[in-house]
Amino acid sequence: MTENSGASAPGETGLPASIEAAWGLRDRPVKGPKPGLSLDRIVAAAVALASSEGVSAVSMGRVAKELGASTMSLYRYVSAKDELYVLMQEAAMGAPEPLRALEAGAGWREALGEWAWAQRRMFRRNLWSLRIPITGPPASPHSVAWWEQGLQALEDTGLTEGEKISVILLVSGFVRNEALVTSDIASTVEEKGISVDEVMARWERTVNRLVDPVRHPALTRLLASGALSEPDPDDYDFEFGLERVLDGISVLVGKGARS
Repeated sequence: MTENSGASAPGETGLPASIEAAWGLRDRPVKGPKPGLSLDRIVAAAVALASSEGVSAVSMGRVAKELGASTMSLYRYVSAKDELYVLMQEAAMGAPEPLRALEAGAGWREALGEWAWAQRRMFRRNLWSLRIPITGPPASPHSVAWWEQGLQALEDTGLTEGEKISVILLVSGFVRNEALVTSDIASTVEEKGISVDEVMARWERTVNRLVDPVRHPALTRLLASGALSEPDPDDYDFEFGLERVLDGISVLVGKGARS
């Protein structure tokens, strides 16, 4: 990148220069006003900050301070915080690993299920990334690679291309929501310094005091059953929910096969 190219000047793709650099469409600047400052170092510092203090702690000024640089020097590499967010997510996601189910010639259900579990592991390693707003379709290399892999899992389903992308949105939305709930619970546990079991026990005691058997008969039966107090195997809720989502997709695939 030349000195006057600027981080905010988009090329023919319409993407910011830093995202084009992630695609390998232009060189990454390696030297800036402060010796040793680079796009990779900026992104790494932002990710470290988000991991330790949350996404809300990330600002151009704070990242510059972590790097011992001026805020203005960062704008030579990244034109805005939203752009930095995209690069942080790109670093957090990483490239998806090959799907063993696809390599083994297994069916779409096994492949899509494996894809969903891999996404969940990725989110759980980087819970902070769930706090970054989704502002549009994927446009960075790793995010596009994840979508590509999900679509490949549906290759032999007979679904239309529009149905495939709807399925990808459905599954990834389920995974993201489950991970977000996990993140919320983790935040509560950390803030209060108590276990997840105690969080649920406190909630159950509170609801027991508030529920009226006449107004809330279904909740009353649930509480009386003791189901909320019974420990579930690890990952039970995710596995149960994912299997039901895949059941629904199976019905859709079956309809297409019969038409």
